[in-house]
Amino acid sequence: MSETTTTITPSTPRSLVRSEIDTEYRWDLSHIFDSWEDWSRACAAASQQIETYADLAGSLDDGGESLLRVLQLGDDLGRALYRLWFYPSLTYDQDQRDNSINARRQEVQELFARWETSSSWFKPELLAIPWATVESWMEDNPDLAHYHFLLSDIYRLAEHVLGSEAEQVLALAGRFSETAEESYAALSTADAQFPLVSLADGSEVRLTYGRYRQILATNRHQADRQLAFEQFYSLFSANLNTYAALYNGVCQRDWFAARARNHATTLDAALSGNAIPTSVVEELIATTRSGVEPLQRYHRLRKRALGLDDYHLFDTSIPLIEETPSFPYEQARDSVIRSVAPLGDAYQRTVRQAFDDRWIDVYENEGKRSGAYSAGVYGVHPYMLLNYNDTLDAVFTLAHEMGHSLHTVLSHQHQSFTYARYTIFVAEVASTLNEALLLDTLLEDAATPRDRILLLEHAIDSILGTFFTQVLFAQWELEAHRLVEAGRPLTAETLSDLYGEILAAFYGDSIKALDLYRITWARIPHFFQSPYYVYQYATSFAASAELAKELRAADRADQRQEIMARVLTLLQSGGNAHPVDQLRTAGVDLTRPEPVQAVVAELDRLVTQLEAEWEALRADHQR
Repeated sequence: MSETTTTITPSTPRSLVRSEIDTEYRWDLSHIFDSWEDWSRACAAASQQIETYADLAGSLDDGGESLLRVLQLGDDLGRALYRLWFYPSLTYDQDQRDNSINARRQEVQELFARWETSSSWFKPELLAIPWATVESWMEDNPDLAHYHFLLSDIYRLAEHVLGSEAEQVLALAGRFSETAEESYAALSTADAQFPLVSLADGSEVRLTYGRYRQILATNRHQADRQLAFEQFYSLFSANLNTYAALYNGVCQRDWFAARARNHATTLDAALSGNAIPTSVVEELIATTRSGVEPLQRYHRLRKRALGLDDYHLFDTSIPLIEETPSFPYEQARDSVIRSVAPLGDAYQRTVRQAFDDRWIDVYENEGKRSGAYSAGVYGVHPYMLLNYNDTLDAVFTLAHEMGHSLHTVLSHQHQSFTYARYTIFVAEVASTLNEALLLDTLLEDAATPRDRILLLEHAIDSILGTFFTQVLFAQWELEAHRLVEAGRPLTAETLSDLYGEILAAFYGDSIKALDLYRITWARIPHFFQSPYYVYQYATSFAASAELAKELRAADRADQRQEIMARVLTLLQSGGNAHPVDQLRTAGVDLTRPEPVQAVVAELDRLVTQLEAEWEALRADHQR
């Protein structure tokens, strides 16, 4: 029987003072360490272990027992360092004004840097030993055989591992790899002179990132949205050549690293670690580009519904319905627990445990980090940071982060530390599947066209943001990197022309073209922080879309059980195989177009339903 929660009186706090928020809504970090004294002792122990690891250089020739000792010490260090990291990191995110906690975070960052340098000898020394010899050691030692996938993967990538001296140089050079990212952050945030704009109601607003997004999402006057858009992007147009120079630095860094490690392209370098065929990214882009019709149809519907003569990018965030209901946290908690019933009673019980055992930091407080995340602490449990604000978006964010947390729980329960960390490539499957299940639950609860429009618009916007926009980004950064690989210059004009062409291919004539759209690439932090990253949001979303499609279509209990078993096997597998193979075992083949076509079909289904609900709402108003 599925579990349900007990309805209780909503208790959204009125205070932003953390100590005045009930402990029920604050996570309990004592599950990681009881005190800072315990944490400090663990830091000292980890520091000694790093020295011990460094001293083992030259020992692998002694045989399988020596190799096992190094691998097990590496696991011990990994467990210790991540636990050491999360205690101050999560504490700091409670109040980022506390510099004493930030200093402790930096202590752990230094330990990580020391470990990276102290362990740079391992792969070159291992690869000097023939693979056949290592295999024979594993045959004689079951404990060492546990590391077969890890070790075989190192040998698979042998051609990309350099000698010990070169590896140490690259490890040291890695400390400078974030220069472009840090410069971008300084230019776009710390040193930004945010413009002041006067709106139609006579108010003046300083266009910080948050206030800019708020105007686009809440201001019903198109002229105000356009003014905010033009003034906000003046920040970027005024420094566009600098942004282009920084991004050129990112691409040149990536091309240097790819060539230094004997990769043919930057895409090869980015994908080879997880054995992802480059065709996955290329197929993703090509199939998505051929499936943009429902995206364009959605924006044409929005243009009609909003009554606009011209429809622009700065109109895409304003909701179709002005008044939106409130969703208290307790209501959201009940909905999320009910929605995961298709994944089984055990899964549902763990979701309930996350709420009951204080894994979640729910509400905003002074100094708290913005946004939301799930952080997995091996040997403890995941922690979820929210800034819950009673909106529909907050409800889906809760479901999303709960998906990440359950993925982590299942991975940690079934995998040793060696294989407990799953790749980004599969990381969004559980989270977006949770969102799909929540949508189904809320649509069943919805009583009116107005309620269903609110849900459908949110779901469609989620598909556009998590999938289509990320594919658009992925194509732009792939093409930009290819220009560098071909020895062609990257200038502000080159990058803007490329971005404008891709925007036009995705949106067609559903959005009126403006020249300023071409420079909006400069506002995307992912381009500067984590190249070849965003496509993985789309691949995960495609995988979850195909699995959700199967669950919805299953009309027999045995079919649902079989699909659920495949999903849970995927979530339990952690990093014990290459992600494309893990997804294939779950019934999703990302080397084929079908998963992407499932996303296009789902978007088409939702847009069709939204069109029908909008007509029903109009008919109600005309009566």
